[in-house]
Amino acid sequence: MTKPPLDRHALGRRLSKLANASASDLLRLQPVATGAPPARRIGLTGAPGAGKSTLAGHLALHRGRDRRLGVLAVDPSSPRTGGAILGDRIRMDDLVGSSEVYIRSIGSRSACDGLSDNLPEMLDTMDQFGFEEVLLETVGVGQAEYAARAQVDTLVLVLLPESGDIVQAMKAGIMEMADLFVVNKADLPGAQKMATDIKRISALARHAEGAWCPLVLLASSAQPETIAALSNGIDEHQAWLATSRGGDNLLLARARYRLRRLIERRAAEAVAALDTQALQAPLQQQLDQALQRIRNPG
Repeated sequence: MTKPPLDRHALGRRLSKLANASASDLLRLQPVATGAPPARRIGLTGAPGAGKSTLAGHLALHRGRDRRLGVLAVDPSSPRTGGAILGDRIRMDDLVGSSEVYIRSIGSRSACDGLSDNLPEMLDTMDQFGFEEVLLETVGVGQAEYAARAQVDTLVLVLLPESGDIVQAMKAGIMEMADLFVVNKADLPGAQKMATDIKRISALARHAEGAWCPLVLLASSAQPETIAALSNGIDEHQAWLATSRGGDNLLLARARYRLRRLIERRAAEAVAALDTQALQAPLQQQLDQALQRIRNPG
């Protein structure tokens, strides 16, 4: 069955409404379930400068040839103005012109976990518009992998050779989070050694019987065969998910993340609305007034 053409303008308007929605407005903007299969979600995360945007662009070009694919790239927002330099769209210009690939850069806004406000609803909207796959690129703040883990089916951690990323990954426990490790810019010195080190560390980790063992790959935008190998690795993990119970755990984690973020934002809005007199009252009264605003934001 042929899908109807993608209405880019309608999708763009919908995503803009969600991106700008307050926590109080979010409930009435919930996407309507269509019964269509949800899009496969692939996350690319890693430290700033690791080449995530370029890698995402090449991966989208490769995988978007035979499916409707969306790219949501999170850019950091200014804590003062809320604005963002949406550079990911510029770095993915090669994708312009593909009728089945849609790119959207979104500001992180108040989110401090490498993601964006109302991201779960934006991802649900991609399902509503018939996307088969969505690539999510995080800001890359060092600890973003924990939040991104729940939002995607397959998490790709992008690392740079000789950057010390492997040490930081070990410290943060990220070795247990990622499904694929990609040493990017593989033409740089030390790439092969870093990949070998990651494989050695991963081999020492304890894996439950039947659990997924993370793949370690090299990638370079100048070597198309490495992009194809990464795409194949993603397919391999997706196939494993289809036969395991890992997907059920992810759905529960997503539900918890969505509710927690909504509560956090409602709480932040309630506190910001308290006037000087309220904030000079005893702490218990401040708490009571804030809770009242959370329950009745209007």
